[in-house]
Amino acid sequence: MNQRMAQRLLGPVWRRIRLLVSRGVLTLVDDSLKLQGVQVTLLGGEPARAERFQEYGYTSHPHPGAEAIVAAVGGARAHLVALAVDDRRYRPKGLKAGEVCLYTDEGDEIRFKRGRIIGVTAGSELQVTAPKVTVTASTSVTLDTPKVIATGDIEAAGQVRDGVGSMQGMRDTYNGHDHDENDSGGPTDTPNQGMS
Repeated sequence: MNQRMAQRLLGPVWRRIRLLVSRGVLTLVDDSLKLQGVQVTLLGGEPARAERFQEYGYTSHPHPGAEAIVAAVGGARAHLVALAVDDRRYRPKGLKAGEVCLYTDEGDEIRFKRGRIIGVTAGSELQVTAPKVTVTASTSVTLDTPKVIATGDIEAAGQVRDGVGSMQGMRDTYNGHDHDENDSGGPTDTPNQGMS
């Protein structure tokens, strides 16, 4: 078989192989479908629609302008799937080797840092909704804020203190306090209702 005949026979195969995987830019996202649909402009300006596969348990809605890797299933350009979508405009940089970050274009993030530290950054509010929330800390919990608001009761199994003393110390002082009476000069009785 001469070279010209081989090129004629293998040319369509090579073209099809070259078109199996392409890069593209997202122009539209349809998040109403069971499997997210995207419209991309492939290299060369070719518009195309694709199903976007994402990891189980994770979903995102990328902005137009994000970049995608698109594959043709079985080599058919009519059946495209977006395998990966990334957006260099918003990706946090400077992560250390082994770190992981979940992020948005607004700068909010959950960062799994080295040293087994998890950092959460929220630009305006962090919401936790659950019937019961348990925080287990073996050494301490610090609230670095000018105000703590509770809409219900606060209970403590141990002491509640400020920089001067404890709630129990305040109770003991109140329950045991007396002072001189004006009329007879003797001390008053302790309060008839103690602070519990």
